[in-house]
Amino acid sequence: MTGGLLARVHRAVTAARDVTDHPVLRALARVGLVAYGMVHLLIAWLTWRVSRGAEEADADQTGALHAVAGTPGGGALLWAIGLGLLALALWQAGEVLLWWRGLLDPAHRVRTAVVCAKCLAKAAVYAVLGVTALLFAVGVEYEAGARLRELTGETLEVPGGAVAVGAAAVGIVALGLYSLWRGATGGFMKDVDLPAAPDRFEPVIEVIGRVGYAAKGVAFGVVGVLLFRAATTADVSTATGLDGAMTAIGRTGAGPALLAVVAAGFAAFGVYALARARYPDRDPSS
Repeated sequence: MTGGLLARVHRAVTAARDVTDHPVLRALARVGLVAYGMVHLLIAWLTWRVSRGAEEADADQTGALHAVAGTPGGGALLWAIGLGLLALALWQAGEVLLWWRGLLDPAHRVRTAVVCAKCLAKAAVYAVLGVTALLFAVGVEYEAGARLRELTGETLEVPGGAVAVGAAAVGIVALGLYSLWRGATGGFMKDVDLPAAPDRFEPVIEVIGRVGYAAKGVAFGVVGVLLFRAATTADVSTATGLDGAMTAIGRTGAGPALLAVVAAGFAAFGVYALARARYPDRDPSS
């Protein structure tokens, strides 16, 4: 890349960085983090209901949004959740702008690519949930489990579809293992601005984060296993998403007790997300 072109790119990136660092966007991102935490608290509540035998409860993101839609002022809340999460996605993705020069340096290219991939993956998760909330706000509702079954069935019908579904299942299991690893190592603490938080809060945030990431890791692992079963048996009914994973856990011998533990884990993650909203840091390499 020539010096003149590099200078122009640098100016453009700096300008974009100024936008993603704007106090207004940061405030909206905090709203998004609060919404993210509340969604997980609602998933915890729905999971607890499933553990008590409630068959109509969908213990997943869309179930949580259904619960929001059914409250007084639910439509306005869904708009706030959706827009907040989209702002959070933009704020999180903006961290890539800090690291782009590393992609030009062969000595740091791999590490920089990993850092950028983490930022963009988080941004994608927030964006998808934000768009889903906005769809619910305008009346376009759906169930994640049913949509996953439809998509799995359509994929299995095309050549190589089973391989694609199997690869997606392996990816979801890997995501679950990564969540477990984040919980075990405490890597999630990098997403919290610890210097800004009182010292007495740090151990509390760490404990609830570890529990929350462990619960999410287990849940995603079960989702991946069920999806892999669908790929190998062509039984689309096993591809049921997070709600299906909760149902599968509930059918085990100690199902209700295990679901109660998972519910507590998702509640812990929700509280961790609220703590992160109070002391946000988007840099995964700090």
